[in-house]
Amino acid sequence: MSSGLLRFITAGSVDDGKSTLIGRLLFDSKGLFADQVSAVEAASRKRGFTEIDLSLLTDGLLAEREQGITIDVAYRYFATPARKFIIGDSPGHEQYTRNMVTAASTADVAVLLVDAREGLQAQTHRHACLAAWLGVPRIVLAVNKMDLVGGERARFEAIRDEFERFAAPLGFADLRAIPMSALRGDMVVERGELLAWHTGPTLMEYLETAPARHDDTAARAAALRFPVQRVTRVALGNAQPGAQLADGSFRGYQGTVASGRLVPGAEVLALPSGARARVAEIVTADGALGEAGPDRAVTLRLDREIDLSRGDLIVSPDAPPRLSNEIEADLCWFDAAPLAAGRVYTLKRASTAVRARVESVDWRLDVRTLERTAADRPLAMNDIARVRIRTQQPIAVDAYADNRVTGAFILIDETDNHTVAAGTVAQAADAGAGVPHDGRIAA
Repeated sequence: MSSGLLRFITAGSVDDGKSTLIGRLLFDSKGLFADQVSAVEAASRKRGFTEIDLSLLTDGLLAEREQGITIDVAYRYFATPARKFIIGDSPGHEQYTRNMVTAASTADVAVLLVDAREGLQAQTHRHACLAAWLGVPRIVLAVNKMDLVGGERARFEAIRDEFERFAAPLGFADLRAIPMSALRGDMVVERGELLAWHTGPTLMEYLETAPARHDDTAARAAALRFPVQRVTRVALGNAQPGAQLADGSFRGYQGTVASGRLVPGAEVLALPSGARARVAEIVTADGALGEAGPDRAVTLRLDREIDLSRGDLIVSPDAPPRLSNEIEADLCWFDAAPLAAGRVYTLKRASTAVRARVESVDWRLDVRTLERTAADRPLAMNDIARVRIRTQQPIAVDAYADNRVTGAFILIDETDNHTVAAGTVAQAADAGAGVPHDGRIAA
């Protein structure tokens, strides 16, 4: 049985029961405080319900409670005796696809809900594509509201078989279909009586045993990637002298390890400057560390002064990322206004921000058929496409398949600071070819 923290999301179309499902998970697993239950009971009475409306446990915004829909991503933490969980309840409305992308970017499992009466919808296909694109390894097809089709086994199996045919090319490591009724609680935490013919695990049983990204050693064994978020002065204390300043402090480089391991004495490479140094000390609020692995926020002291600032990357010298200003990427367009040809945006990757523009759109993905279609029109909201991007300065990037931090980015409209797209690096051109040096984006 897995015991590491599991991050999972719920997704699907509008009114498929995502918030109710999470409420049921929290309620039946005893993951709520008494005052939380009392508050939701009061809100349920205000809306005219005689029984508790479990969807209100995650629909926290006033606008959501009034409309009975999910707008923002609602994150909830809970634990069972088996493990700890972080849930992301993402919106089903098409215009909030960006929120689903945000929630899925760190998820280990995607729970994709389908209304048993309606079957697969356009959002079902879109969310499955997005989950696969973002590297979510495991997906649960939760065929919900089975109580409204009389618990009919044939209906569940028809939806399951149709989805399995669709999802086969997406390459999920595990695809599990579970019939359920979030409203009644059948096959969520308890098995219930309605779906006695289903011999597989309940949703909770599956989540308690599903491998999490933190359970394996892949991220720790990967090449070191440490995006620098801040450069600051830190009191030296009892540390051995190294890159020490005149006042007895040292210049510290703060950030979170994206992959690999930081170890005192190890040689590191700073990009884009190309300077090399050795790790003299790894510092946290609790003291010095002998090692720092993925997701650990630390301050580094190096053995000498090098050219390093916010937005730079500290990496393994023997396995560096590509340094390039030409990026081939998969892009999901979020904005209501279509992609403007030749327009300059801000590309933000981890702590790095550079000006960039989309040079070309190679093809667009049809989310219903998974076929690549011609790029015969500008990208519109929710379009997924393969594009080529040129940045003003070369940046260090990895393919997203190799690193989910340094291989992912967003595009920001410089006029209003709105995020207009999210992208994942398919590959980067080798450094040097066409890199502009005059402060302009090359044509």
